[in-house]
Amino acid sequence: MTARLLDGKRVAAEIRDEVGNEVRAFVQSGGPTPCLTAVLVGEDPASQVYVRNKAKACEKAGIDGRTMRLPADTTQIQLVEVVRGLNADPAVHGILVQLPLPAGGNGGQGFNERAILDTVDPNKDVDAFSPVNVGLLMQGRPRFLPCTPHGIVQLLHREKISVAGKHVVVVGRSDIVGKPMAMMLAQRDGSCGREVANATVTIAHSRTANLAEVCRSADILIAAVGVPEMIGGDMVADGAVVIDVGINRVEDGAGGYKLVGDVNFAEAMDKASAITPVPGGVGPLTIAMLLHNTLLAAKQS
Repeated sequence: MTARLLDGKRVAAEIRDEVGNEVRAFVQSGGPTPCLTAVLVGEDPASQVYVRNKAKACEKAGIDGRTMRLPADTTQIQLVEVVRGLNADPAVHGILVQLPLPAGGNGGQGFNERAILDTVDPNKDVDAFSPVNVGLLMQGRPRFLPCTPHGIVQLLHREKISVAGKHVVVVGRSDIVGKPMAMMLAQRDGSCGREVANATVTIAHSRTANLAEVCRSADILIAAVGVPEMIGGDMVADGAVVIDVGINRVEDGAGGYKLVGDVNFAEAMDKASAITPVPGGVGPLTIAMLLHNTLLAAKQS
């Protein structure tokens, strides 16, 4: 069996076009131009790339994408005050604090990321990290859906892959992907209807006994652990759908680097019925759903 490639890049482009059309209609009807402000602390190269890509995506969709660049020696108190200022600015609809924050920041003590994220106004929390928004998601009445899990739901829906009644194994228990992904797929209904909900979901992780066996029991396997190629072909059931959330930079053996996922792609291709590549799979969907949330925040303001 050779797996069908799930083209996240194409689906993300569709969503960005849809958001762009909605933004134009919203502004033409008298609504404000949606504004997303990213807060970038320090000079981390990967974060610089992510923020630049978000700014470009905003521009193409007609969204006002702003970046507040702060030095690495910014203190916790100063960063909290910046976020509070954005909370109070009616022209700003979405706030994104780019993670990770510099490990040596805040006078060498490091930042309390949770405290900073908790400062973001839940009505502007387009990443859906606020405990208020997490609680609303748990109750099945979300204000915003987390960007990466929502992107995966959109991908499954648009590729006509149903999860209803199936066993989904999510490998990874992060607050950003693993936990919300499991909750969204277990709900009775969702943003794309009941076929991309109503799953029986298992959350697996590094302490899971017989992890390979648990993974092989999955109809849909979602890998979000941040460990390069941790999921081998022997952990994938014949005909399973594999969604690889990981983006890991590893040496390519020729003095350079390459991007790989959390799944051994070559091995999984021979077992799965469908699989996301890395890059070009889940990554582009995250930014597309961030634009969607920013528009939604503007409409709700």
